[in-house]
Amino acid sequence: MKQQKIFRRLGSLSALAFVAALAGCSEPVAQSGPPPLPEVGVVTTQTQTLSMTTELAGRTNPYMVSELRPQVGGILKERLFKEGGEVNAGDILYQIDDAIFKARHNSAKAALAKAEANLKVTRLTAGRYKELVKINAVSKQENDSAQAELLRAQADVAAAKAALDMEAINLAYTRVEAPISGRIGQSSVTPGALLSASQPDPLAVIQQLDPIYVDVTQSSVELLRLREALASGALKRSDKAAASVKLKLEDGSVYEHPGELQFSEVRVEPGTGMVTLRAVFPNPDNKLLPGMYVRAQIEEGLRDDAMLLPQRAVMRDGKGTPTALVLNPDNKVELRVLETSRAIGDQWLVERGISPGERLIVEGVQKVRPGAEARAVEAGAPAPSLAATSAAAQ
Repeated sequence: MKQQKIFRRLGSLSALAFVAALAGCSEPVAQSGPPPLPEVGVVTTQTQTLSMTTELAGRTNPYMVSELRPQVGGILKERLFKEGGEVNAGDILYQIDDAIFKARHNSAKAALAKAEANLKVTRLTAGRYKELVKINAVSKQENDSAQAELLRAQADVAAAKAALDMEAINLAYTRVEAPISGRIGQSSVTPGALLSASQPDPLAVIQQLDPIYVDVTQSSVELLRLREALASGALKRSDKAAASVKLKLEDGSVYEHPGELQFSEVRVEPGTGMVTLRAVFPNPDNKLLPGMYVRAQIEEGLRDDAMLLPQRAVMRDGKGTPTALVLNPDNKVELRVLETSRAIGDQWLVERGISPGERLIVEGVQKVRPGAEARAVEAGAPAPSLAATSAAAQ
């Protein structure tokens, strides 16, 4: 037993001696150097000319609206249009029973003929008296009466003509015509209904939908800001006579026809502090219907020195203040506090906090902190392959 223990100890010592010999023959382990600098993707900031727009909510309204009402009373004889169809200005839409009006017109025509016949006789009599009074064949009083009778006969003819014109107008009013072209809605009456002149309820409503209005509202504060920007030169008007307007529909799609801003209301709504803006759009396919909710993108003007930064590069601190990281010429990271005015697509419009020509960090923001050094690569550049990295290391 003792001999076995001795042999085991000798074997352990031999193994230790062999390991020590191997360690002495191997090369010393090289100590590792400083870690490589983190890579960050950067873009060089620059200004650009930007068409500034604002998006406002609103609703569509017909270009023209006409409510049809009868101007004479009577029994409705016929309706001459299809509800919901297109009508043209001058089309006869309703026919009121015109028998009474034709009779009145004929009576007025006969009264005019009678007055004209009386005028002819009176004119001859007055002419004879005018010659006879010169030779004292009739008295001056008789001549004066004849001349006065002539004037009365002329007045009767004028009154008869006016009465005939009035009856002709009333007869024409038995045909209710379309004053404008457009789409006509539902009829509120059917043949046989008794109509009265200037009744409060319209017979039908015609709406002209091509072109069509879009009325949107903007706060008076925003309107003042826009005017100040234009006055200071920060914004410039485009060469167009009217501002261009684009439209987004209720389903989020973009309306294919651009419009133009026509006017802005001259008063502010006291209850809301909003100003109404009106744009006009072509509507050849009647895709836009009155009352639709839309969002209008209105061109405000052109800005020559606009600075746009990607939203992914802009962060928020604990107070909600927008910040960004830039890489200075010494390749050190700096924190910039920004002032942004609005989002444009996936970018922020920046007013202050960064200058053109600086390197903005857009990739690898989580790898660095302000004051640290980093190595810049162009944002979006492909990462070097493993083979290329190995070759560079050799």
